[in-house]
Amino acid sequence: MNGPPRRRPPGADSPPGAGGTLHRGPARAGSHPGGRPRAPGDTPRHRPARADLIAAAAAIGLFAVAAVTGGLLHLWGRPVHASAAPLFAQWLPHVGPGTPLALLVAALVWWRGPALAARLTWRPLLAVSYATAVAWTLSLALVDGWQRGIAGRLTTPFEYLDEVPGVTDIPAMLAGFSGRILDLQPDSWTTHVSGHPPGALLVFVWLDRIGLSGGGWAGVLCILAAALVAVAVPHTVRLLGTDEAARAVVPFVVLFPGAVWSGVSADGLFAGVTATGVALLAYGVIRGRAVGAVAGGALLAFGCYLSYGLVLMAPIALAVVVLAGRRWRTAGWVFVGAVPVAAAFTAAGFWWPTGYHLVIERYYQGIASERAYGYWVWADLALVVVAAGPVVAVILRRAVLAGRQALPLRQPGAAHATWLLPLAATVAILAADLSGYSKAEVERIWLPFTGWLLAGAALIPPADRRGWLAAQAAVALTINHLLLTVW
Repeated sequence: MNGPPRRRPPGADSPPGAGGTLHRGPARAGSHPGGRPRAPGDTPRHRPARADLIAAAAAIGLFAVAAVTGGLLHLWGRPVHASAAPLFAQWLPHVGPGTPLALLVAALVWWRGPALAARLTWRPLLAVSYATAVAWTLSLALVDGWQRGIAGRLTTPFEYLDEVPGVTDIPAMLAGFSGRILDLQPDSWTTHVSGHPPGALLVFVWLDRIGLSGGGWAGVLCILAAALVAVAVPHTVRLLGTDEAARAVVPFVVLFPGAVWSGVSADGLFAGVTATGVALLAYGVIRGRAVGAVAGGALLAFGCYLSYGLVLMAPIALAVVVLAGRRWRTAGWVFVGAVPVAAAFTAAGFWWPTGYHLVIERYYQGIASERAYGYWVWADLALVVVAAGPVVAVILRRAVLAGRQALPLRQPGAAHATWLLPLAATVAILAADLSGYSKAEVERIWLPFTGWLLAGAALIPPADRRGWLAAQAAVALTINHLLLTVW
């Protein structure tokens, strides 16, 4: 007696592609699951983690909302006082002599950057990182041309070089500096000079005194100093973390979108000075070298006399000390470097707290009084997306997760640098944002902080890094060619 018919395997009578599959045995190595040999370069497409894509999309969405809201407020007669809100720029699609070089640098870093970062020995890698960062920043500046993009940036009536010819006596300038901070008086300092301690003006006066006068030399100085971030950040990560983590950082700090504003602005100079100070502090505490901590303290203290807001480098410096663990004792030498800097300015007649309180009053004498805190308190954060690039959303998402897993931090280890440094920079940014003294233009003003967000690049899976590098370059190139950044 015949039993019930046996069920045939699904697709046994169906051709491939008609709802079933033919059994071919195990797939051979180097072939697709269906058995077809894989052609050279025919590899499965890798997609970044969905959570990373959502984080980046949310960050870009925040910027889009800030742009739309700024436009609507302008139409409703409540302007936010930024021409291309939230960016402080003018709509001007253009190309320039720097365009081919910028495209070339971006393509080369995307193509070969990660591989070179993994292969080169450390010191040559830092040299290549610095040179490439200079080329990237210079090329972006030259998109606007030599005069408009570099030589003329710091010579406007609002900038530092406008005041340099009038400084004939440096001690007298320092002694009387605070008396000229407030506006609406005959001898008020220009906007940028009055908004900063005298160290910023002093740098350009010194440059003039050694024979390098004019906007061209000042612009080149800012570019060369700003590129130090591409050395200081990865070297700090290597000192406090691992060699592998530091190498992951290099392509990202080289292709930093903030280079649009580093070239040329004095804030790029500030970023380079303070980043070098942090790196020297890390060298001092990790290697037990007092000279490193002293030099780091001197640069970080001088940073506070370049910009009042650079006291907020403190969370990043504190993160360095925490990551040093039991080797933190050398950190005390930082005060040996910092105190003489503060003492020198004070002895010359400039008392930092007085200058700070006067600059707050000056701040509200100008356009800041008309910029709505309710808009800028969140729109400023949207500007971080373009100044540091959308990859920071990915880094911060992963840094928060890594930090939650690591806490409580009883014994700091090498792996902790990749999340603690970006989060320390985030603390500095949030403090600056909530203060209300950074309404607009933070794509430039926060350059000393945004570069440190990229210290967590090693948190990004290696297979995803080139894709995010492309996104970083695309942001910088798009902004630089569609807008004319001004300040």
